[in-house]
Amino acid sequence: MEPLAAARRLLGATMRSGPVAVRIVEVEAYGGDPAGPWHDPAAHSGRGRTPRNAVMFGPPGMLYVYFSYGMHTCVNVTSGPDGIASAVLLRAGEVIEGHEIARSRRPAARADIDLARGPGNFGSALGITLPDYGTALFDPAASIRVELGPEITDSAAIGVGPGSA
Repeated sequence: MEPLAAARRLLGATMRSGPVAVRIVEVEAYGGDPAGPWHDPAAHSGRGRTPRNAVMFGPPGMLYVYFSYGMHTCVNVTSGPDGIASAVLLRAGEVIEGHEIARSRRPAARADIDLARGPGNFGSALGITLPDYGTALFDPAASIRVELGPEITDSAAIGVGPGSA
């Protein structure tokens, strides 16, 4: 699936890891390597396949996690067909189950709304770590999984067009 379409589809979905569930509320789509249909120089796969980004080239629905700035585990869902790199970074979420556990993992969060706000905090609230790399997220038996919600639509702004101020 094209990365922007995958990003739209993940909005409103729920990611579960053990007793903690987070509704996905902010995402960022990334294309892939120069040989693919969605070249994106900002993507980890923008210069081709490496051991770190190999799962981005796998089938869709896999967990791509990486360590950022030596302290944050960032969470992505692969979206392209097998062999074509692309992924969606999960930037923020709303904890909907397991608040106490999420709070214990994010003691610096001042309010519940902050528990999974920001890419590194999203992974921390769910307890996702580097060994989770490559998890099949749509496998109902997986320890970490994604459950899609209703599709969210988009449209042009109403009453805004040429000549509007």
